[in-house]
Amino acid sequence: MVVSAVAAVMAANFVWNGTPYPSADPDAVARRLKDQSDRVHDDFALPGKHAASSGRVGTGACYHRGLRGIAHIDEARSDVRSFDLDWSVPDVPEATAREAQQRVRRRLLQQGWKLTHEGDRAGATFRELGFRFENTEGDQVDVRWNASTVTLFIGVHAPCALVPDGFAVYDWAEADWHPQDHTAGGRRGDKA
Repeated sequence: MVVSAVAAVMAANFVWNGTPYPSADPDAVARRLKDQSDRVHDDFALPGKHAASSGRVGTGACYHRGLRGIAHIDEARSDVRSFDLDWSVPDVPEATAREAQQRVRRRLLQQGWKLTHEGDRAGATFRELGFRFENTEGDQVDVRWNASTVTLFIGVHAPCALVPDGFAVYDWAEADWHPQDHTAGGRRGDKA
């Protein structure tokens, strides 16, 4: 009788709260996203005249799961955050962008990432090239280029996770990312 009562309470808790979010160390997530950005930057292998912008790991809102989410519609949780790092490379001609994207695709496929979105599309007044890959941990790499800006846009994302108490989103030293210098003897790990 006690076992079935405990099981019923656990089941009700699961239905109310949904699947719990995993815990994450924001600094470790930031390092992971910056490493992924470094690899994409390396894969692009663009000539020196195509300089990538710096970026900063940001966080996004995450919401309640289970039936609790219905009771708290559009109410973000303060203890759960998603993570993203966006950066770009301006003035990249289409042929150069296609080649760079193909190098990124090959590496991600070789490393077991799964293509989840194909974003090549064209219309009368626009042309875009892009894709999204996801790994088994839920991290995503988005690469897009469009003809109107001739800019490569890159986004690396980590899924929602429970963050430690006191995590300071706006005062976070580990969040800054700068493209690595791979020209004139620059090595992986050297800041540009």
